[in-house]
Amino acid sequence: MPRIAVTVDGIRYEEDVEPRLLLVHLLRDRLGKTGTPVGCDTSNCGACTVMLDGKSVKSCSVLAVQADGSDVVTIEGLATAGTMHPMQRAFHEEHALQCGYCTPGMVMAAIDLLREDPDPSEETIRHGLEGNLCRCTGYCNIVRAVRRGAQSMGQAVTTP
Repeated sequence: MPRIAVTVDGIRYEEDVEPRLLLVHLLRDRLGKTGTPVGCDTSNCGACTVMLDGKSVKSCSVLAVQADGSDVVTIEGLATAGTMHPMQRAFHEEHALQCGYCTPGMVMAAIDLLREDPDPSEETIRHGLEGNLCRCTGYCNIVRAVRRGAQSMGQAVTTP
C-alpha cells in the first residue's frame, strides 16, 4: 500500500492507504473528521466538500493518494480557538440550515466562491453553489448567509 503524507486542519498525518481509498473515507474513517459527511458517493451533492490546497473539491471524487503532499481543510478546521469562522457564524445567524447535512459542504464551497469574488451578487452565489444540493431550505437563507459571510470576511480577512 502506498504511504501518503497529508496535512489536515493544520496537522500532518502519514498513512498507508489503498490506492482506491477516497479522500472522504480517509478523513472520516481514519482521521476522525466526521464533519465531512458522505452524501452521494457520486460527486452530485457536494456535502463532502473540503478545501484541497486552497480550492474546494468534493472529497468523494478525490483519491486519498491524490492528496499526498497536500493541505486539506475540513469544516472542523475553520474554527480558530473555539471561534466560528465568519461563514459558519453567518450560516448560523441566517438560519441557513435545517437538517444540516449539506451545511459543511455549502460553507466550504461558499468560502471558495468568495476567494474568486469577495462581493458576489445573488445570481453569482446561486451559480457558485450549483454543485451543492440542499433538500430542505430552498436556498434563500443560504444565499443570505453567503452575503453576510462575505461582509464579515471582508472585514475579518480570514479565509483559509
